[in-house]
Amino acid sequence: MKRQMPKSEGSLSTMMNVIRTIMNVFPEKQKEVLQTLLSMVTPAGEEKGCLSYGIYSDIQDENVFNLISEWETREQLDQHMRSDRFSVLLGTKSFLIDPMKIQIFAVSDTEGMEAVNAVRKKMKRISPA
Repeated sequence: MKRQMPKSEGSLSTMMNVIRTIMNVFPEKQKEVLQTLLSMVTPAGEEKGCLSYGIYSDIQDENVFNLISEWETREQLDQHMRSDRFSVLLGTKSFLIDPMKIQIFAVSDTEGMEAVNAVRKKMKRISPA
């Protein structure tokens, strides 16, 4: 079952917003960048509109990090991007092999395990016995 994202009162955006930051770090700066990233992660709800915040390491390259956060509205994400905390993240550019990549996604609805089960159920009906 698809689920529509909740509407926020007084908001121009009713979609959840996800920002993904990809960082390819010089090996000798990995620890320093990781400490900076860890200082940015706050429990969901501590920063207004933040639904989740996570740091992920690439399994093929330990020097590549993905920082992913989810926001209730675009306005709250914009406020985060104007924050001192986000400025600290942007300040790590001298520790990166490549320029930081940032992707912003607007999500209007989500699906969960029920979608997987529905697809797999259809697959079983189609497969020859």
